[in-house]
Amino acid sequence: MRRALIAAATAAALLLSGCGKTQDQDQDPASRTAVSSAPAGFPVTVGALTLAARPEKIVSLSPTATEMLFAIGAGSQVTAADDQSNYPADAPKTDLSGFKPNAEAIAAKDPDLVVLSGDADQIVAQLGKLKIPTFVSPAAGTLDDTYREIGELGSLTGHASEAGQVTDQMKTQIAQIVKAVPARSKPLSYYYELGPELYSATSKTFIGGVFDLFGMTNVADAADADGSKGGYPQLSAEALVKANPDTVFLADTKCCRQSAATVAARSGWSSITAVAKSQVYPLDDDIASRWGPRTVDLVKSVADAVSKVS
Repeated sequence: MRRALIAAATAAALLLSGCGKTQDQDQDPASRTAVSSAPAGFPVTVGALTLAARPEKIVSLSPTATEMLFAIGAGSQVTAADDQSNYPADAPKTDLSGFKPNAEAIAAKDPDLVVLSGDADQIVAQLGKLKIPTFVSPAAGTLDDTYREIGELGSLTGHASEAGQVTDQMKTQIAQIVKAVPARSKPLSYYYELGPELYSATSKTFIGGVFDLFGMTNVADAADADGSKGGYPQLSAEALVKANPDTVFLADTKCCRQSAATVAARSGWSSITAVAKSQVYPLDDDIASRWGPRTVDLVKSVADAVSKVS
């Protein structure tokens, strides 16, 4: 599955998933139960979709959307989620697939709203023929995209106020985390690993934007200078050794069992600064690959790692 995700990322957008625990439940919007707002303000229109009433039977086919929906207090309205929606723990995970969506299986859940991260197999048109409202909340390219998508889901579900609170909290926490990291006279370079096949994410992706907060230099940028790889190039071992990153971040610890030890054992990698100085940092695959409320946890993980670099 991981290799399929990486292949999809190189072709178009990043649609990865997983599970994990946060560092502090009080600071984790997805683990809180928000007070439901009154279903006022309907009908509501977001983009091309208009809902006449608040949806009470939502099918989420995006793990990130599932996290967003629960974070804004719409969890009780989610009656089914896809097979990758494993956070929060009480998400109604099913065998529905967001990668290979089946219109009949989705329709069997009798949804009044379906949330997707993409239009795989033209599922939007298929559901449209069945008169099922759909909303596409695609992979974010920036933090602002994340805040916007949370707000859109808030409007569609009758939780606009809670959505605003979640985004405000995210912005505040991220700003505090970044501010607490001492400025460096020379930017740190980094390699971000999506898989042991050496697929990575450039500065022009959502992930790259997170590292930009710390003024870091991405060694993968040169491998996709013209943008033809969609921001997700595959690097060669030779190029990585030559780039000699100061730090390495592993987003393939669960899927592919990568670690500082496995990286150090790779041929020729012992000479890389990040390896030689023990500056290889494992990340939670889920948190590292979703663009929802737990992005705060990703920012915190990067900040903690950067603060350790001498």
